Amino acid sequence: MQSKRELLEKHQVGIYLSSVVLAALVAFLVPGTTVLEYGINPALAVMLFVTFLQVPLGDLGRAFARARFIAALLITNFVAIPLLIAVMMQFLPPDSLVRLGVLLVLLTPCIDYVVTFSHLGRADARLLLAATPTLLVMQMLLLPVYLSLFLGNDAAALVQPGPFIHAFVWLIAIPLALAGVMQLWAFRSRAGERASAALGVLPVPATAVVLFIVVLAVLPQLGPAINAALGVIPFYIVFAMIAPLIGWGIGRLFRLDAAAGRTVAFSAGTRNSLVVLPLALAVPGAIPVLPAVIVTQTLVELISELIYVRLIAKLGGTSSASLQAPK
Repeated sequence: MQSKRELLEKHQVGIYLSSVVLAALVAFLVPGTTVLEYGINPALAVMLFVTFLQVPLGDLGRAFARARFIAALLITNFVAIPLLIAVMMQFLPPDSLVRLGVLLVLLTPCIDYVVTFSHLGRADARLLLAATPTLLVMQMLLLPVYLSLFLGNDAAALVQPGPFIHAFVWLIAIPLALAGVMQLWAFRSRAGERASAALGVLPVPATAVVLFIVVLAVLPQLGPAINAALGVIPFYIVFAMIAPLIGWGIGRLFRLDAAAGRTVAFSAGTRNSLVVLPLALAVPGAIPVLPAVIVTQTLVELISELIYVRLIAKLGGTSSASLQAPK
C-alpha cells in the first residue's frame, strides 16, 4: 500500500491535469453534466476524510507544540497574505463577483493536496498535515470577517452565514470525527488497521475525482464568464510568485529550520479553491462568474506547484540540519 501511495503522490500533478482534461472532453461531448454540481460536496467530504485520516490523533497537538512554527504559519496565512491581497485588490476589476471570487480563493490556505506537494518539495509535510484542521477552522472563522473588510456592504448582500455553517459541519466536523473513529478502530483491530491502510492510498485519487466532478459541473456554464476568468490570471500568477517568498521570509524571521520554512512557503502559495467552491455556488447569481474565477485559480496553481516542488526544495540548502524538526 505504501508503495502505491508514494507512486500516486509522485505523479499527482499529471493525475490531476489528466482528470481536468478528461472532464473537459466529457463536458464537451456529453450534455447535462451540470447536474453533477450536487456531487461536489459529497466528493469533497470524502476527500477531506481521507486527508484527515493521515493525521494521527496523537499528532494533532504536534503543530501547537512547535510554537514558532504555528505562529509563523498563522501569521503568514491570516495576516501577511491578507495584506498582500489588500494591495492586489486595488488593481482588480470593479465587478463585485470577480472580486469576491478572488477573495474567496486567495484568503483560504489549502488543507488537502498541499501536504503531498510539500512532501515532494522537501518540507515537513507531517507538521503541515497536523496543522490542517487548525487552518481549516481558522479560515472558516476569519473568511466572513475579511470579506466584510474588503467588500464592505457588498459582502452582506453576496455572502450568507448558512453556507459557511453547512461547510463547517459537513466538510470539517463530520470528516474529522469519522477519521478519528477510523483511527481508533485501526488501533484496536487488525481489520481496522488494514482498512485504514487501504484508505491511505485514496487522497490523490479522491482529489482527482473532485477535480473531475468540478470541471464537469462547471465548464458547460462558463461561456459568458471567459473574459472574467482570463482577466484574473495575471493576479493569480503574481500571487503565486510572491506568496511563497512571504512565507519563507516569515519562517526566517521566526528562526524556523529549512524544512519548516519550506512548509510555511508551500502553505502561503497554495490555496483552498476546491473547498471554497461550494461556498461560491451558494452565492445568489454566482454562476457562471464565481466558479470560473475559482477554477481558473486551481489550474494556475497546479502549474505553479510543478515549479514549487523544484525551487522551494532548494531553499535553505541541503544540510542535514535543514531537515531537522522545528523547535
